[in-house]
Amino acid sequence: MTQSRTQLLPPVDPGFVPDPADLAELDAWFRDYDALAEAGDVAATADLAMFPLNAVTDDAAGEGSARQLDRAAYLEMMGGVLSGGGDLTMESRRTPYFLTRSLVVVFTDAEFTVDGVKQRVRYADLLVRSGGKWRFQTMVQGGWGGQAG
Repeated sequence: MTQSRTQLLPPVDPGFVPDPADLAELDAWFRDYDALAEAGDVAATADLAMFPLNAVTDDAAGEGSARQLDRAAYLEMMGGVLSGGGDLTMESRRTPYFLTRSLVVVFTDAEFTVDGVKQRVRYADLLVRSGGKWRFQTMVQGGWGGQAG
């Protein structure tokens, strides 16, 4: 039996356009996440994830890598990042791109200040709405290849 090419195409997607309530809900989610991260509450940030979580990065040589993290691996990795002690503040500018009402890719330009030392970063997250709540499922940020293996 031969399958037609049209059966292999994805469904027609007219493009989802978020309304102000969609954007406000996503903004509130990130405010909550940022507050937990600034407080160093790694376990609470893990509660906002959808596991297995994809972590995509590269190293100083430009070699890209990806791996899946379960909750324990996430806690270990992010524990070293968020629970490192010191005074942490974050300022972020986020640009969401909704693929559908329940899938959004968010690009972030951020400035982290740890004990008075500033660092600018750019990263992206894929969030998935599941069970009526946003969950981050994929984190993409360059430069972690040496640490995140």
